[in-house]
Amino acid sequence: MQTTSFSQFNIPSIVRVSPPPTTTTLRLKTTSSRRLSPVFAGTTPPPSRHQVTHSMPPEKLGIFKSLESWVSKNILPLRKPVEKCWQPIEFLPDPSQGPNAFAEEVWALRQQALGLSDEYFVMLVGNMLTEDALPTYQTVINTWDGVRDETGSSPCPWAIWTRAWAAEENRHGDLLRTYLYLSGRVDMLMIEKTLQYSIGAGIDIGSENNPYMGFVYTSFQERATFLTHGNMARLAIEGGDPMLARICGTIAADEKRHENAYTKIIEKLLEVDPNTTMLAIAKMMKKRITMPLHLMYDGQDPNIFDHFSAISQKQGVYTSRDYAEILDFFITRWELEKLEGLTGEARRAQDFVCGLPCKIRRLENRPKKLESRRVQFSWIFNKQVSV
Repeated sequence: MQTTSFSQFNIPSIVRVSPPPTTTTLRLKTTSSRRLSPVFAGTTPPPSRHQVTHSMPPEKLGIFKSLESWVSKNILPLRKPVEKCWQPIEFLPDPSQGPNAFAEEVWALRQQALGLSDEYFVMLVGNMLTEDALPTYQTVINTWDGVRDETGSSPCPWAIWTRAWAAEENRHGDLLRTYLYLSGRVDMLMIEKTLQYSIGAGIDIGSENNPYMGFVYTSFQERATFLTHGNMARLAIEGGDPMLARICGTIAADEKRHENAYTKIIEKLLEVDPNTTMLAIAKMMKKRITMPLHLMYDGQDPNIFDHFSAISQKQGVYTSRDYAEILDFFITRWELEKLEGLTGEARRAQDFVCGLPCKIRRLENRPKKLESRRVQFSWIFNKQVSV
């Protein structure tokens, strides 16, 4: 069974004239259109998907320029002042309190971590790698026409939000990576190599440098990440690790706030340009939203993303049922069924999107023959884990 996966991230910056739509085909044989082939000699080949670029018509740039004041009033307030933000050290043993107290707190952390299963740590590593690949996500966001950060420190409201979002998200990977390091449950050297491979591999979410499509993706992924971290918090409580539950729950709260920002942006786009926005939603749903780190690679196994997804599905952390429920949530939140005055093409897109959750559930409810197998996660544990 093919499953969707878990994740997070989000947004861009300023107005610039975009070139006409183009397409580029990257030639490489792979086992899947969204799967990375093996890395040889330390180099990562590009993904094989037929990539469309700059699909937003240049005349749409003015819409995003006109929304800058709206972003300032409605999106920028969703940032949290740095002085009011949590920081990773607040959840972890503090080395500044002296070696004895620090050692005692590390020992207590490790004792609590013993109650968590290997499968749990596989999922936690997957979440950490996804959060820690932040440079890739901000790079993608800054390819979107009309909202990118043109200078790296642009005063454009779109750019200000993107940088603030990245700064907040950066804490998530730092916190999870430090917890994993202190837990003693995983091979950090191999995990760090996997992160380097994965950032080098990049990301292909199919947004076509198009902010309409990009903001649909970020809305969906922020909600998916909110649900995933929330479920990880629940499992941590069941496994007897309240500190880790607090970590995952706190990250989930951040993701929820970021979800609210991107959801508001799509709401506004549906108000000012419903036809283009409805078409963008349908196009992203046809491509199927996938985890941003779907090109994940560990130096050995080109199918590592599929293995993470399978364990997440089996453990109920993020499933195809969740995918349908997220889509249902946005259909209701954006009131897609109530949109009127659409063009014929946009009405067909509306019908497709609004009918998609039922189709996904019918597929989910089909009888399945689940085959238990052994997946090699040697780079995490130096042993196998059942899936």
